[in-house]
Amino acid sequence: MAIPKTELIWMNGEYIAWDEARIHVLSHVVHYGTSWFEGIRAYKTEAGTAVFRLREHMSRLGQSLKIYRSELPYDIDELCEASLELVRRNNLSACYIRPVAMRGYGELGVYPMNCPLDVVIAAWEWGRYLGPEALEEGVDVCVSSWNRIAPNTMPTLSKAGGNYMNAQLIKIEAKDNGYHEGIGLSVHGYVSEGSGENIFLVQDGTLYTTPLGASILAGITRSSILTIAEDLGIKTVTTQIPRAMLYTADEIFFTGTAVEVTPVRSVDHVKIGNGKVGPVTKRIQDRFFSILESGEDPYDWLTFV
Repeated sequence: MAIPKTELIWMNGEYIAWDEARIHVLSHVVHYGTSWFEGIRAYKTEAGTAVFRLREHMSRLGQSLKIYRSELPYDIDELCEASLELVRRNNLSACYIRPVAMRGYGELGVYPMNCPLDVVIAAWEWGRYLGPEALEEGVDVCVSSWNRIAPNTMPTLSKAGGNYMNAQLIKIEAKDNGYHEGIGLSVHGYVSEGSGENIFLVQDGTLYTTPLGASILAGITRSSILTIAEDLGIKTVTTQIPRAMLYTADEIFFTGTAVEVTPVRSVDHVKIGNGKVGPVTKRIQDRFFSILESGEDPYDWLTFV
């Protein structure tokens, strides 16, 4: 689906027309993948439009650059306010916000540090990533033949654009074979994550999720679900998860800004539980969306526009 245009994009400190937000074809990012980004959602709550965990996302963006010995030319407060103002100026009530930092036009060689760092924030209306029915009916997934990135090759704790070449291979393979999504294993053969989602399993009432050492992104929605689970009294274990556990789990669900909390109904054609949203997943979903729909926020996760 084509990105629906809005009026303005924030680029290097200025609000400019959507079609004027351009980069040179010889920008470093085009040739070497030197970009870092975030995916953020704003929700139309009963108390008004609110952005979910805005500051945490912008902080993670800064950390992503730091891993590559780079630094944002704007502080976190400036980027947060620019995002809120962009939503206001574009008259959006519920939307997706995409900040991205990238190495621009300067030199053309592997070494990036002499190229300028451009920062852009865009916002537009965007629906359910895996389809409007996914939250209720669940999705069918496969275990990919492609492993996730090895720990000492490209750091998955940095949400870098180049990392998503690996994610694309997982996603393309899954879609070409009739699945909604794919699950990547670590180079050690343990469950890592989806192409763009963290993963949780439920077995005998206990919630399991993969550790940061399994080549995953430190998901902000993931951390939110861990908090919610604790408050709901659900026992949670963070541990290496063998592939076989995917087939024996009572429930599985993905988390992320795009997918929110999306249940998995089958893995490699093996039905998970009864093939529908399981009770633990449903409790977590209900709690998560009650915050986003009502605007009542006990965790201080919402920033109102």
